[in-house]
Amino acid sequence: QVQLVESGGGLVQAGGSLRLSCAASARAFSVYAMGWFRQAPGKEREFVAAIIWGGGSTVYADSVKGRFTISRDTAKNTVYLRMNSLKPEDTAVYSCAAKISGGYVTTPPAYRYWGQGTQVTVSS
Repeated sequence: QVQLVESGGGLVQAGGSLRLSCAASARAFSVYAMGWFRQAPGKEREFVAAIIWGGGSTVYADSVKGRFTISRDTAKNTVYLRMNSLKPEDTAVYSCAAKISGGYVTTPPAYRYWGQGTQVTVSS
C-alpha cells in the first residue's frame, strides 16, 4: 500500500509562511491525485488543496486560494503545500492523502491513503 509521511509543520506567527512536504512510498507509485486536508479541534476535516498527478491541475479551497500553493515532484513522489500569509484560522493538523481512482478530489472519503498529519499552529 501507499505510505505517506508529512513534514514541515510548526509554529509560525500570523502573516508568516510554511512549506509542508508529503513523501509517498510505494514500489510502483501511481495515483490519480494527491490532496491536503486539515482538521482543527472540534471541526470536521476539510479540503485544502489537491493536484492531479498526471496533468498537474490544481484545486483549492476558497479559504486558502491566493495564499497556498500545491505542487508536486514526480521524481521524488512528493507533494508540497506552500502556505503564505498564514492566519490563526489556519491552525490545524494538516494531512496528506492519495487518491487512486478518478473522480472528485475535494472530499476526504474520496482518498484511500492518508498520512499521520503534521501540526500547524499560527499565533496572532
